[in-house]
Amino acid sequence: MTFSRNLLSGSGKYLFGLVLLLFVATICLAFSTEESDDFDNSRREILLRRIGHELLLQSGDSTSRVLPIKKISDNEYQISFEKELTFQTDSLVKTTQRLLANDAFAQDYVVTVLNCGKSGVTYGYAISKNRKNEIVACQGRKQPTACYIITIKFKPNGITTANTNYFLGGVSFLAVVGFVVLKSVKPRKALPKVENSKIIAFGSVLFDSQKRQLTINDTTIELTGTETRLLLIFAQSPNEIIERSRLQKEIWEDDGVIVGRSLDMFISKLRKKLELDPNSTIVVVRGKGYKLEVGS
Repeated sequence: MTFSRNLLSGSGKYLFGLVLLLFVATICLAFSTEESDDFDNSRREILLRRIGHELLLQSGDSTSRVLPIKKISDNEYQISFEKELTFQTDSLVKTTQRLLANDAFAQDYVVTVLNCGKSGVTYGYAISKNRKNEIVACQGRKQPTACYIITIKFKPNGITTANTNYFLGGVSFLAVVGFVVLKSVKPRKALPKVENSKIIAFGSVLFDSQKRQLTINDTTIELTGTETRLLLIFAQSPNEIIERSRLQKEIWEDDGVIVGRSLDMFISKLRKKLELDPNSTIVVVRGKGYKLEVGS
């Protein structure tokens, strides 16, 4: 409950802000990826229309239309024509290579030419950024005038995969940062429980561990959280030696922090705050630790 109440204060605010940032960044990345995909796909379709246009010109047709590009799947497109045409196989290869060189993600693709009225592939070839994997045959042959459909299938590591990698990389980075901050925002270590009362009396001192206060001869002295935890250990075992290692472990090391001279500094501060009561003091027991000496 205490940690929940403190989540929106101190370090909790930074954690809340980071979680909100992670959420907003995820949404923004998702939208930017989608918008980028739409833009790149539209640009690719224009390049494919340009291929169809140049094939018509090479066929001697400068008036008929290239029909709308059909997207068969995420990585496969079809170019079709209003009228019949003829083409040279080597011209088709050179035209697609030249124009698709303007598409950064179109490095590997397979082109097949289908005859509208017949089954089977009229002509086909494979282009790869690794020239050893290219398959180009039957160049220099002119195909008869007919109704043709050109299908171009790209290797599925283009636009979508690239943007997805950027998206996942960004989200992963934010998730790691969030995890680090979450680990650092730990609930404050709870004060040891006082079994019978919130107030412990020793000497002329009334020690309220809940309010973090000392009352000595009607004088109220405020304590820090660390000072309160330290004094509570001493107050529950007056006139007994408390080992230095125990204090370090219970106050700091359980929180993952190892201290050296910090313990001596807090002991010194507690001594000064107890000076109003001459019968209560914290003494050093050499080689062992410390002891809260309480007189009668």
